Amino acid sequence: MAELAQQFDGRPNQIGQWRDQRLDGAADVFGSDRGEARTAPSVDLKALHAKIGELTLENDLLEGALTKAGLLSARR
Repeated sequence: MAELAQQFDGRPNQIGQWRDQRLDGAADVFGSDRGEARTAPSVDLKALHAKIGELTLENDLLEGALTKAGLLSARR
């Protein structure tokens, strides 16, 4: 610890605290030993698909209107 404190211009106490925090948090980073799977956040796929459909419909409508008005070229 003293060598690290000297190398990084810190105090041995602070480096010890950082090491302890790192060791305590390592299980969260790499998963627990109990084999528990992390739960994914709940996402409403139906709502997301509905929004994608809505936006696709709007894009198609605007593309058709702009093409008719001559403001959208055939090349994108």
